[in-house]
Amino acid sequence: MQAFLDIFDIYLLEAVINGILLGGVLALLALGLNLIFGVIDVTWICYAELVMIGMYGMYFMVQYYGISYFVAAPLTILLVAVLGAALHYLVIAPLLTAPPINQLLATGGVLFVLQSFATVAFGIDFRNLGIRLPVLAFGEMNFSYARLLSFVAALVGMVAVYLFMTRTFTGTAIRAISQDRQIMALMGVDTRRIYLITSALAGLAACLLVLQYDVHPFVGLSFGPITFLICVLGGLGNFIGGFIAAFVFAEIISLGGLFSDLEWGYVLAFAFFIVMMFIRPAGLLARRR
Repeated sequence: MQAFLDIFDIYLLEAVINGILLGGVLALLALGLNLIFGVIDVTWICYAELVMIGMYGMYFMVQYYGISYFVAAPLTILLVAVLGAALHYLVIAPLLTAPPINQLLATGGVLFVLQSFATVAFGIDFRNLGIRLPVLAFGEMNFSYARLLSFVAALVGMVAVYLFMTRTFTGTAIRAISQDRQIMALMGVDTRRIYLITSALAGLAACLLVLQYDVHPFVGLSFGPITFLICVLGGLGNFIGGFIAAFVFAEIISLGGLFSDLEWGYVLAFAFFIVMMFIRPAGLLARRR
């Protein structure tokens, strides 16, 4: 019995640590969506599909053109940043003064267009980057170097964005845009840079996720909905709340996968979200009135 408990404790600890590693990447995804949806006040539900396009970009550059991962990564970030900015000016900009439901429908249409384009252009085959990283063994626990590297890179990216948002003029402008978009342009703020920055975060996430997941046209459905829930639970525009919510969801998913199937982990995460919306509808860190 004691031996069983010892093994169970090891598996439990391994699940908790894997949840932390997963939380780092989810927090990075939520950060980019928070900037778009919470701070800039734009209803953008095709964010995960930008990540999907970035993952395809990484795959083809590394596998077909033999470009080094570390060279392909900045190229992918630039590609996704330009694509996100182009989509904003072509789809969102004409609808900034329209009701949010119009933005929702428009970006929902972009979501299906990007998925359909990827299906027609690349097929529905699951593609792997082909980079095999070793596994870190610690006692009887095993951790993927891909997740460790993704976690560290995600933390560095989040810290850099947080410092940028709080210590620079352009970062302050991003937070001010949601208050008055027109007056910020009159004050000399180039809003085009802001949308490039938010889309570049999707490119960074793509570079990290392609190390862990196969690429296919519907890969965005694997993390798009949970990222949206993280932003809502953390409080739209609240970076600290989104950071905490990402790790809460990641632990629920990881521990749910330990006690049952991984799919049940997602079921528990969605059930937790529904309950919390009754308790804290404005977010985890919102003050009660």
